[in-house]
Amino acid sequence: MRLIAIVRLSTPDNVVRVCQELVDAGLPGVEVTLNTPGALAAIGALGGAVGAGSVRTAAQARDAQNAGAAFLVTPTTKPEVLRAASVPVVCGALTPTEIDLASSSGAAYVKVFPASAMGPGYVKEVLAPMPELKLIPTGGVTLANIGDYAQAGAVGVGVGSALVTEDIVELRRRAKLFIEAAEAAWRPRSSPLADPQLGRTAG
Repeated sequence: MRLIAIVRLSTPDNVVRVCQELVDAGLPGVEVTLNTPGALAAIGALGGAVGAGSVRTAAQARDAQNAGAAFLVTPTTKPEVLRAASVPVVCGALTPTEIDLASSSGAAYVKVFPASAMGPGYVKEVLAPMPELKLIPTGGVTLANIGDYAQAGAVGVGVGSALVTEDIVELRRRAKLFIEAAEAAWRPRSSPLADPQLGRTAG
C-alpha cells in the first residue's frame, strides 16, 4: 500500500471509469469514498478491485464489505468499525494516542490525517518511540513531498485531488507520475559499506 488513490467525485457518472483507469495504471490501492454518489454500486461493479473510504460506522463497514470492498479506510478511529471489518482497515488518526489505539485495535495501517496540518517531521517524531507503526499520511500529499514522507518512515501515502481527476488523459499522466514517485521514494537503498564484489559488508 505504498500509494492509495482517493476517489471522491460529486456525481456517479465517471466513478467506475476513473477507478478502472487507476487500477489498470497499476495503483496498489484505490479507495472510493462513501460520500461519493453511487459509491457502493461502483465498488460492486469493480469486482473487489477497490476499497471503500470515509467509513465511519459499523453499518457502513458491513455495507461496503457486502458490496465487495477489498479494504476499508476511515477518517477517524472507531473501534466498532474495526470490530465489524473482515477485510484490512486503514484507520484514520492524528494524535499519538489515537494512532497507537488504532494500531493496537487491529488496524492494518494507520492513516495519519490530516497530514497537511503536521508534515513529514511529525511522522518521524511519532515513529521515534513507536517504530513498528505502519503509517500512511493522507491530506496534502503531492509529488513534491511524497519523498519526504517516505524518508520520515511512512510506509505509504494517500493522495486525493493531486492525483484524481475526471479528465482521463490527465488522470493517466498523473497516475504515471505518482507511481514513479512512489517507486523512487521507497526504493531499497543499498548500504554505502556494501562491497558488490564480495557480496558482504566491508569493514
